[in-house]
Amino acid sequence: MRATPRAALMGATLCAACGPSPQRPSDDVQTPLEQYVTVPLTADLSGLSDAQRDVIPLLIEAAEEMDRVFWLQAWGDPDSLLRNIEDPGLRRLVEVNYGPWDRLGGYAPLLPGVGPRPPGARFYPEGLTKEQFESYVAAHPDQAEALRDLYTLVRRSEDGSLTAIPYHVAFAEQHERAAEKLRQAADLAEDAGFVRYLELRADALLTGNYRASDLAWMDMKDNTLELVIGPIETYDDALFGYKAAHEAYVLLKDRDWSQRLARYTSLLPELQRGLPVPDPYRQEQPGSDSELNAYDALYYAGQANAGSKTIAINLPNDENVQLRKGTRRLQLKNSMRAKFDSILLPITAELIAADQRPNVTFDAFFGNVMFHEVAHGLGIKNTINGRGTVRAALQEHYSPLEEAKADILGLYMSGALRERGELTQGTREDDLVTFLASIFRSVRFGASSAHGRANMIQFAWFQEQGAFAKDSATGRYRVDFGRMERAARDLAAQLLRVQGDGDYAGAGRLLAQRGVVPATLQVDLDRLGTSGIPVDLVFRQGIQILLP
Repeated sequence: MRATPRAALMGATLCAACGPSPQRPSDDVQTPLEQYVTVPLTADLSGLSDAQRDVIPLLIEAAEEMDRVFWLQAWGDPDSLLRNIEDPGLRRLVEVNYGPWDRLGGYAPLLPGVGPRPPGARFYPEGLTKEQFESYVAAHPDQAEALRDLYTLVRRSEDGSLTAIPYHVAFAEQHERAAEKLRQAADLAEDAGFVRYLELRADALLTGNYRASDLAWMDMKDNTLELVIGPIETYDDALFGYKAAHEAYVLLKDRDWSQRLARYTSLLPELQRGLPVPDPYRQEQPGSDSELNAYDALYYAGQANAGSKTIAINLPNDENVQLRKGTRRLQLKNSMRAKFDSILLPITAELIAADQRPNVTFDAFFGNVMFHEVAHGLGIKNTINGRGTVRAALQEHYSPLEEAKADILGLYMSGALRERGELTQGTREDDLVTFLASIFRSVRFGASSAHGRANMIQFAWFQEQGAFAKDSATGRYRVDFGRMERAARDLAAQLLRVQGDGDYAGAGRLLAQRGVVPATLQVDLDRLGTSGIPVDLVFRQGIQILLP
């Protein structure tokens, strides 16, 4: 199958120019399409060798196969959907969302007659409920591991029984094409570590065994080009959070920025020991091979490209690899700068008190995102009471709780590093005000996004703790620095306990109570929309943009 999205992503734009949407009258309602601003995804390739430049198209072609698989996981055959949409703007919106549901609008239907989005997307049989799945697994324990596996589709046989189909079987055609492109790239690549990773990742796509390639990915140190590819994140499985969706990133390392960040990874054990929880919740030690680097993104595909765009990565997700090797944290600098300039600064002008607006800086934004990724590697991966991994124990609650933990623990950590004299750029006030402004940015991703719900939790908590005040005359917010510090520490402790206890019911209560947008906040979000401030980005990307 030849997917339509690539051609659209290469050539179409959502606005007349690649910049923020123009200001419109306050009574104008922002449409789903107008929530996005299009920016070109470019980077300076002048320092690359001829061989490295030849590798990039092969990596992008492999990434495109992940795009095709993700369409099948999220909806089905895209051509059967898109060919019947006559309005070009609506067709474009469906392409951006990889299906007929608005990812920034709580998965509201974009087309008549499609009905609500299945919580399990296309990972499970249509109509399968959590209760039916769990009942079947309880009656067939020999199938439990395969049915819950990250890398299988669940399907119903004619006799009503459930069966697990490995991704490398279900998507054999796409995986084989992607593997072939990776092998071709390995033949040209100049860095030995990158060559080994590409070869092992090609094997993984064909066998479904990803751990060896994850370990090889962790061992890479000197490669300039970077590729993240395969079934990775579980955000799209809102039924259980078991199933990984396909995605890819093609990246270029920024060596100057990466050298600035290298110091923080050596502090992970000390940061783990300083977490604001009792010893059992910090007993695990993060791997010592963790890295923190800055990159420019060259291409996004699949789940990474759907709806709101990722600006930082913390991988691998395999808990065994994390405990053995740690994780790598990748800051996507050009994507981050685009969000800061096009979205965060206009939000700051609209919602932050005038005297605190100078505290919203790109360095603080970069730092908050960076420490969010570092915080993913801290805390607990396995519950302290025998309930298995945190991911398995919390099920569909895991992703929003993990994102909330990473946000708030990252803020707590940056304060701890400032106290130790390890972080000197900017001020603590910059960290805190930029963090609040970023909540308004991320909460607009909506309830269908783990990051959106995470920020709803934080806003509600900070509001309850008096961490900010809203001026009734101007409608703008001012941070109370002391209260925000205390609130961040207390919320970090609560989230770490819920995770360590594998408290599924407690996680559900927290999300039900605080993982929603209160009416007062909705007024502010509507205000941002009527001011013409975009919610997120769409990229003009591809070989034509990078190598014209």
